[in-house]
Amino acid sequence: MSVEFQWVPFYQALADKLLTYSDKRSEFSELIKKVASVQPLMKYLHFEREDWWGPRNHQIDPFSVIGVMNRGTTDANRNVLAKVLSETFEIHIQAPTHFAGIPVMNNMRSFFVGPDEIWQLFILALKVSETNTFSDEFKRAFEQAIALKGNGLAYISMGLFWIRPNVFMPLDANSRAFVSAHYGLTAPSGSCTGNEYVKFLETLKIELSKQNSELSFPELSHKAWIERGAGKPSDPKVPTASGNIVSQSVVDIPEVRSTKFAKNIIICGTPGTGKTYSTVQYAVAIVEETTLNNVKAEDYNEVFARYLKYKEDGIVAFTTFHQSFGYEEFIEGIRPVVSTEDKSETGREIEYEIHDGIFKEFCDKARIPIGSGASDDLGIGKNPTVWKVSLEGTGDNPTRTECFANNHIRIGYDSYGETLPDSYEKGDNGRNILSAFYYKMQIGDIVMSCYSNKTIDAIGLITGEPEWHDEYPQYKRLRSVKWFVTGINVDIYDFNSEKLMMQPSVYKLSVSVSDALQILKKAKPSLFTQNVKILNRVFIIDEINRGNISKIFGELITLLEPSKRIGAKEQLRAMLPYSGQHFGVPDNVYLIGTMNTADRSTALIDTALRRRFSFVEIQPGSSTLTDVLVDGIDISQMLDTLNKRIIVLLDREHTIGHSYLLSLKTDPTIENLAAIFQYTIVPLLQEYFYDDYEKIQLVLGDNQKPDDSTRFVIKKTDAMMLFGNADIDFPEYYEINNAAFKRIDAYAFF
Repeated sequence: MSVEFQWVPFYQALADKLLTYSDKRSEFSELIKKVASVQPLMKYLHFEREDWWGPRNHQIDPFSVIGVMNRGTTDANRNVLAKVLSETFEIHIQAPTHFAGIPVMNNMRSFFVGPDEIWQLFILALKVSETNTFSDEFKRAFEQAIALKGNGLAYISMGLFWIRPNVFMPLDANSRAFVSAHYGLTAPSGSCTGNEYVKFLETLKIELSKQNSELSFPELSHKAWIERGAGKPSDPKVPTASGNIVSQSVVDIPEVRSTKFAKNIIICGTPGTGKTYSTVQYAVAIVEETTLNNVKAEDYNEVFARYLKYKEDGIVAFTTFHQSFGYEEFIEGIRPVVSTEDKSETGREIEYEIHDGIFKEFCDKARIPIGSGASDDLGIGKNPTVWKVSLEGTGDNPTRTECFANNHIRIGYDSYGETLPDSYEKGDNGRNILSAFYYKMQIGDIVMSCYSNKTIDAIGLITGEPEWHDEYPQYKRLRSVKWFVTGINVDIYDFNSEKLMMQPSVYKLSVSVSDALQILKKAKPSLFTQNVKILNRVFIIDEINRGNISKIFGELITLLEPSKRIGAKEQLRAMLPYSGQHFGVPDNVYLIGTMNTADRSTALIDTALRRRFSFVEIQPGSSTLTDVLVDGIDISQMLDTLNKRIIVLLDREHTIGHSYLLSLKTDPTIENLAAIFQYTIVPLLQEYFYDDYEKIQLVLGDNQKPDDSTRFVIKKTDAMMLFGNADIDFPEYYEINNAAFKRIDAYAFF
């Protein structure tokens, strides 16, 4: 056996050893917990996290254990982990040093879900390898395991491959793409059934046996990894675009085969080409730092599920431009806030505050690091605020010293007592301070200790709710804080919009989260270990050309340039007009816009902004409709013909996208086709050609039809009958023939 695949017998032997613990699961979990406590490479398991292991009844499944060797790390580390497992389970086979052909898990999702379901599948899978029979029990266990949120087909098939590499084939993105390209097989995807997976395995083995040199599943998986990212034109017949627009059908798009993406991308194309659909794939590829081809090879539902999780976590954001969208919504502006004064005569007053726009808010959070486990995370919240707190006063004092020593902050206003009053006197300064301390300050927010009106001496993280501590003679209101660093002397005047820190004990600073982390990283670099990563962030702007670009972007026209990003050599900040804050765009923020090239009702992209974006054109993909037939009508060919006619009569920027016809893949009926043409395609052509029905007839092939019964658009010449003997030269007019849409022979001229 080649040294590259010496892992196969080791993994099989490990699986056999784990099987002996199937009825000793508590003992198994305690054993792995003990091993993880002394092996740094297994710290990510975090057995101390009750919120992780409690819901699992403190059980670990065999796939998650084997998975410790199959995460994104070096072969040297994997060899170390293999030796650890070899010693733990007394495996008398040399631990592998090469791991060719083993697909690995995402480090951000390194566990399998449902220990009971995984154990059941594990036991039945090993039985399959003994009997060479795929039982119904195995198929049901397979379906139950992939159905659990967090597992999915790719992960479960990978786990099966680990334990019996010659019996089960992994359905990761690389393997799926390879099998499709080389054997013409469509691998199962999404919510695959046990029967579908077994049938695929059997069919693949038959195809492999037809080859002169039969490949094993591990060798096949290895070849798939070697050829990962290799792309093919989606439609080689479509010419490439000129100028700065790159066609999506061209193989040599750097973003397709590389993990390097342009910082600013606009995906453009005609209606229905899947521009918004593509932003999901681009966003996931950018965040996960993989190639676009790898993501496209995956099941879209699995990709979309990860996309939604990234949105939920604030790593990806989405907005749509429109003509009333402005700078105030995008960057920052002043907004009215209704406040209630308990003692005022009016009862309610209008106040105004500077409010961050969606993009500025996104950028301010972009530098928040994410660790590979709880011990690595700094603990910063999803929507953090940076607060100033005065500990007794400026300069050195006993309260400051005590707070640093005991990991908390303390403020006064003791005269109100432990319970806050129901009402305050008008103008009482304590009202706003206590409101901030009790209600606005949240766990996960950042706090800076004010040492002078310009400097801070500590940075920490709010970790507890407000408390009252009567044992202190003063400053009895307390919140727990995890101090990242104390005893520093940092001038934050510039970061705080060139404002001096004022008297109130607690209030929100103008310092952004990104700037606070930059200060922290400079003050204590050791916090930012190799396990703490600054993820790429993606901001998606749908219909980017429907807004007033110059008005919305403002200073961003300059700040978006890659060389001007924060962290670049020529980093640049601009002073914002409302807050006075020095704002810049972080280097890890990617912008993706979509633009409908057929929409002539909107303004063109600002020239200054255009040169700062890379344009990727997505053309109609008739290949997605291959083999879709409606009563013998080839839908793919029909779309190609329709678009060629439009290009000749109008231009290539008004073609019709494939998404209008995608529903025919699942419902290939004349009724569905008729509805698509009657309510979507013909109205679109009416808009494209400004009701020039002679050209619409040419596009629809009506001029080639023998009579009006199959024509979608009919020329009428009966105006004289309508008006009698009026002395007017009546023109011809046109009508839509609704009956023709449901006649299959009406579509025969495409």
